Amino acid sequence: MKTLRDPGCLLRAGLERIRTQFSVPEIFPPETLEAAQAAAARTPQDHADRTSLPFVTLDPASSTDLDQAFAIEASGADWLLHYAIADVAWFVNDGDPIDREAWNRGTTTYLPDGKASLYPPILSEGAASLLPQVDRPAVILTVRIDPTGEAKLDGAERAMIRSRAKLAYETVRDDELPDGFLDIARRIDRAEDRRGAERVDPPEQVVEVDGSGAFTLAFRPQLPSERRNAALSLAANLAVAQTMLDAKTGLFRIMAMPDTKGEEKLRTTALALHLDWPGAMPLAQFQRRLNPSRPAEAAFMLAIRRSGQGASYRPFVPEELPWHAAIAAPYAHATAPLRRLADRYVLRTVLALTQGRTVPQEVSEAFTTLPRIMARAASRDSRIEKAVVDLAEATMLAHMEGTCFTARVTDVREEKVQLQLQDLPVMASARVPGAFPGDLVRIRLTHADTINGSLTFEPVD
Repeated sequence: MKTLRDPGCLLRAGLERIRTQFSVPEIFPPETLEAAQAAAARTPQDHADRTSLPFVTLDPASSTDLDQAFAIEASGADWLLHYAIADVAWFVNDGDPIDREAWNRGTTTYLPDGKASLYPPILSEGAASLLPQVDRPAVILTVRIDPTGEAKLDGAERAMIRSRAKLAYETVRDDELPDGFLDIARRIDRAEDRRGAERVDPPEQVVEVDGSGAFTLAFRPQLPSERRNAALSLAANLAVAQTMLDAKTGLFRIMAMPDTKGEEKLRTTALALHLDWPGAMPLAQFQRRLNPSRPAEAAFMLAIRRSGQGASYRPFVPEELPWHAAIAAPYAHATAPLRRLADRYVLRTVLALTQGRTVPQEVSEAFTTLPRIMARAASRDSRIEKAVVDLAEATMLAHMEGTCFTARVTDVREEKVQLQLQDLPVMASARVPGAFPGDLVRIRLTHADTINGSLTFEPVD
């Protein structure tokens, strides 16, 4: 769950309803668990020994499903990023019970109080996870990053690694990170600016309770360590995408930015949040000015995310460039195979390409089916995310029934208008006859349903 945390378990009843509504799986089938147990007991035989490399991981302190570890070395003016990715494909055979269940799930589904993992925990949090001080099979992507921040894949191999430390976003110090980590992050950031990348990393929404017992919805911006770690993953995924593109094969992540109507709605939202967005300034330029530590700007970052046309997967198509508008480059997903089904197949592709082998037929065939499977999983996860945010908003406003609010109309849909409350990161809808996009209206909260996560407003005469 990327947009909400609930450390106090304040939403428990509503979350149970969401799990039931979206059929979030609670357990794995017995045959899947049996196959996973057998896979976890196997010992790799054909992986190169790279346990001497000083790998470390960097994740939230509570994470145990560790997809990535990294080691860094200098190569002249370049940096070599040895990016180890959990070798899930070594544990999972095509068509076995683990594989079949993963295709049913598509992704790990996150909620504020738990998750439904893509793979059984004995693998995702055990034998396949790159935990510290134990040998683990991995796919090492060696990514060369030049002084301009351009990333190129030098090679890929299956290898045994041993992570030296599990570093945490919340506590890591710069002097605990490998030499080159900070410089790589800076290089990648400069390369993004040069490309005109429009990536928006909205802050987490956090449910809190104040001294009076009322719920509030606050924002937690990304920590510097998170942003820098994301730069490493970005570099690896860009390098993987270019390798597949050069070979005219693979599975890519594509996305278009908000269309004209979407940008018009965003401008209305900016007005509601009292943000100064000059009329001649493009969205890409404006969003790079946003500060996620300011609540109104954080809310607008979330609005940008919600207004986009969404990212999707697409196999290689001759004469069509697979473009990701927010990244401003061809892009792929390869670095989170414990959490995304598609990454396992992209890694198998890269291994074959860098070692001069033909991409396995079952992998190439999967590229035609994976976009539909991943779209279904993304739709489910998106609807769950919206339901959780709606639940948090209803919980936050439950003690304010009868209160009047000023809101800006962002859209008109049939009999209802879509509204952005002023001064609060809350979207709403209501029947407001005669209202048009851009209008300021007064509305009264008549009911907040803290189980079903709904808010009911009426216009104030």
